Amino acid sequence: MALPKALVPVSMRGYKAAWLPRDVLAGVTLAAIAIPEVMGYTSIAQTPIVTGLYTILLPLLAFALLGSSKMLVVGGDSATAAILASGLVAAGVSGATPGSPEWVGLTSLTALVCGVLLVIARIARLGFIGDFLSSSVLIGFLTGVGIQVATGQIPDILGVPKGSGNWFEQQWAWLTSLGSVSWPTLGYGAATIAVIFAFKAWLPKIPGAIIAVVGLLILATVTDASAYGVEVVGAIQGGLPPIGLPAGITWGDLPAVLSTAFACFIIIIAQSAATSRSFAMKHGDRADVNRDIVGLAASNLAAGFSGTFVVNGSPTKTQILDGQGGRTQVANLTVVAVTLVVLLFLTDLLTDLPKAVLGGVVFVIGLELIDVKGLVRVARVRRREFFIAAATALTVFIVGVGAGVILAIALSLLDVVGRQYLAHAFVLGVRGKRGYEYVPAAPGGESAPGLIVFRYGADLFYANATRFVEEVQRLVTGAPHPVRWLILDAAGISDIDYSAGVALSGLIDWLDAHGVDLIVARPESDVLETLRIYGLRGRVPDDHVYADLDTAVRAFPGAGQGRGSQRG
Repeated sequence: MALPKALVPVSMRGYKAAWLPRDVLAGVTLAAIAIPEVMGYTSIAQTPIVTGLYTILLPLLAFALLGSSKMLVVGGDSATAAILASGLVAAGVSGATPGSPEWVGLTSLTALVCGVLLVIARIARLGFIGDFLSSSVLIGFLTGVGIQVATGQIPDILGVPKGSGNWFEQQWAWLTSLGSVSWPTLGYGAATIAVIFAFKAWLPKIPGAIIAVVGLLILATVTDASAYGVEVVGAIQGGLPPIGLPAGITWGDLPAVLSTAFACFIIIIAQSAATSRSFAMKHGDRADVNRDIVGLAASNLAAGFSGTFVVNGSPTKTQILDGQGGRTQVANLTVVAVTLVVLLFLTDLLTDLPKAVLGGVVFVIGLELIDVKGLVRVARVRRREFFIAAATALTVFIVGVGAGVILAIALSLLDVVGRQYLAHAFVLGVRGKRGYEYVPAAPGGESAPGLIVFRYGADLFYANATRFVEEVQRLVTGAPHPVRWLILDAAGISDIDYSAGVALSGLIDWLDAHGVDLIVARPESDVLETLRIYGLRGRVPDDHVYADLDTAVRAFPGAGQGRGSQRG
């Protein structure tokens, strides 16, 4: 008997039994790749190895049951792990050193706060927040994270101590320690990287990461790698994760994690929304970002209550699932089942896994985040956006991921404002039988003797209102014939804010003083209502408003005299 529709998770409605074998196989394959990946992410978050496994247990289960996306894979992620670690280090909570129980408690508290922020975002329908990080900014941000993540693994691969301080100090630390490199450790790290890239090049359908992890784990176990200086992960706590509030954490710790949680929150929405939308469109589905936020909120709350760190929608793991033919969240439920088996029965087998192997896996992940092709593509088509992406990338790995998030948001918003501020201003040239032709606004231009038809390609708001007014004044004073009508083609204007309304009122005064009538053509009803609210409708009366540009031009006194026919 079929379950009532209300009891079936949104991501699995309409499921077909024929999809089950492929989903299960895709889930097993994804688990084989995801498990060593999330174990590696603990080196970024600086938490115990087992917490990585926890990120794909209850959190992934929560999203599968409550999210909307059929494909999105939720779990530990390099970007949010990097934000988490750098943010908590900067917070400097007393007694919370990386890897300590207090540190883990703070990471779990951060996940809880992220979950609460996501709940608020869903209630307020704030899924659009993800749209405020442009694609070019995301390319730069993830490239910066990739550089930070990849370079952060070099000490583990070389077997030398990790440095402290800023990014340059950390790189200098391992560069000056090359004389004490552990060659057996380097061998494991280099072999891991080589195996992964070899499989990507020649056998792309086979996950090279799991081949490297399993093969080198067997080698390390058989040869007792730790006996000749190779650092291994050691005993891993098996069994189910601890359920409950983060241990050793008080309400007084909340302020210390707020900024970090907010930075993670922004990236979770932006990255998860972009991933969910891209794979939904690929398969002809419709993305429901606000419903996905419900699943992401539940996932982070589950992470916080199960002793692990912030989770995110992962584009890399989602791509793997899609590449293996997974169709729905049933594949991710398979990942949960495999992870549970590992936690209950197989953690002892991982004791001799060299840390250099995990470092190699994460190093490759970091390299793949460095989107050189994307940066080159942006540079070719939008030079300004390339500089924004490059500035974001540099800020992320030089200053910090948290600063990179803030800069990414600020630059994205400034880019929007900049485009509105530098909107194109055009004058309509009346060219006889050729009809209307817009040309860049410049003194000396006119549409006809005594007529200027002016179009501005943006909404009017505080930042561009002065420029708009000055552009009009330059045209009027620079026209070859005294201007009698200025027709404002308002088709490109959907809103006028208060500051722009004040500026527009002043412009009308100026035009009146110069004997110029302001005519408005093709305005939206909302714009007319805004003018009424600002008290300007009396100064732009009904006989100065035209629904059609062609009619407005023909109404100009003397229209058609000495010119051919006009057409829009």
